[in-house]
Amino acid sequence: MVVKSWREDPCTVLHVVGDLDVAGAPRLRAELDEALAAADPLNLVMDLTEVPFCDSVGLGVLVATLSHVQDMRGRMILVLGPGMIRHLLTITNLDRHFETSASLGEARAALDPAA
Repeated sequence: MVVKSWREDPCTVLHVVGDLDVAGAPRLRAELDEALAAADPLNLVMDLTEVPFCDSVGLGVLVATLSHVQDMRGRMILVLGPGMIRHLLTITNLDRHFETSASLGEARAALDPAA
């Protein structure tokens, strides 16, 4: 798994490539911890369009991150293409809790207070 993060006002962006599973989850968690500590305001966009697989451990990382962001009164948007993760969120009814977007630009625009 490869995780790149950067600040792009009004949010912090994480672009994830590879499987979000028991092997990749610690890497993502470490990047998230670093990004969340530096984020002000706490607006997070996670681009998961290049993540072909997510297991229960990976899903747990996403849920824990959403919970943390909401506790801090922030927002988190997942950028998803059609496929496994979108389906996983639907069958677990988590699609009702996660804010999603079809593109990085759309997610950034949703977080822009000027929009």
